[in-house]
Amino acid sequence: MNEGRRRLRIGVIGDPVAHSLSPALHQPALDALGIPATYERWHTTAAELPGRIAGLRQPDALGASVTVPHKVAVMPLMDEVAPAAIRAGAVNTVVNRGGRLLGDNTDIHGFATALAEACSDVARRPALLLGAGGAARAVVLALESLAAPAIALANRDPARAARLADDLAVAALEPVAFDDASLRRRLPEARLLVNCTSLGWRPGETPLPLDALTLLPDDAFVADLTYRQTDLLRAAAERGLRTLDGLGMLVHQGACAFTLWTGQPAPIEAMFAAAGAARDDGG
Repeated sequence: MNEGRRRLRIGVIGDPVAHSLSPALHQPALDALGIPATYERWHTTAAELPGRIAGLRQPDALGASVTVPHKVAVMPLMDEVAPAAIRAGAVNTVVNRGGRLLGDNTDIHGFATALAEACSDVARRPALLLGAGGAARAVVLALESLAAPAIALANRDPARAARLADDLAVAALEPVAFDDASLRRRLPEARLLVNCTSLGWRPGETPLPLDALTLLPDDAFVADLTYRQTDLLRAAAERGLRTLDGLGMLVHQGACAFTLWTGQPAPIEAMFAAAGAARDDGG
């Protein structure tokens, strides 16, 4: 990358962003490769979003990460949207290519890579997903890429789950009711349970009653997109089930974005170490 020694800019765009681990993840990676760039938190309201995106066209901007609530709203502001982002219906990475902006989605790659590293037999595991928001869309597409044999999508608004299933047109995907009776029918069949809701970030929050975990098969795998140990993951581990939090997804999606911005392979080990340290410090 021939940028001389001019200080370059990358940031995370969202509202809020104060809690984001992205700077702790990316700045050490940039420094490790000697890339003269600063990764910042860019708090951006909906009204400020067009101006913020326009600023990414400047020569000193490599691009940006995009987080809630702007992953959909940025799409029409792009010059080009990658096929993965079109299918996911969301952009989480913006890349400046000579003043033209590419919107991409690295969440699909991030979850697929993290899950495949932790669970080698996804293709033999029927999955049950909790939630039908933007995160669930990326998880469904990741599971499709890993050849999951069946994907049940549970949401408290059945119509929303049905719309997501229609939009994605994944053959293995089936929308199901998110109620106690339905879950107790589905859990014994699920060898992979994924929490795609926001419930779990705070202690005491769970996406389903924890006693329901006893209905899972003894070899079930439980994943949560939250990048810390949630009550759900603790309860699953106490039951002897294998678990995965969201840190691996965060790092792998970030590594994919890093390469899009810089054209260089991401230093994965350094990014894992930095993200883990920041999480443990509460950053």
